[in-house]
Amino acid sequence: MRWLIAILIVFLIALQYRLWFGEGSVAQKVELEKAVAEQQAINQQAEARNQAIGEEVKALKNGMDAIEERARSDLGMIKEGETFYIVVEKDQDKKDDDK
Repeated sequence: MRWLIAILIVFLIALQYRLWFGEGSVAQKVELEKAVAEQQAINQQAEARNQAIGEEVKALKNGMDAIEERARSDLGMIKEGETFYIVVEKDQDKKDDDK
């Protein structure tokens, strides 16, 4: 009878070790849940970015206003008959030299 109890205790310890430290343990489950949460956050950011890009593509395909805005901001283009002004500020070094 003592042998049976000793064997059962050894099995219990082995199972407890596997539960807490082995493959598929509680600690591993917590790590995997954390990794899933991080990946979901990354996916949400990517989804928002993709949606914004999709809306921009749709606007560029459908309207001339979006194309004009893009040409003005990225390429510095101006319309015929418009006057382009550029404001140049003095450098801080020049201000110090003037004193």
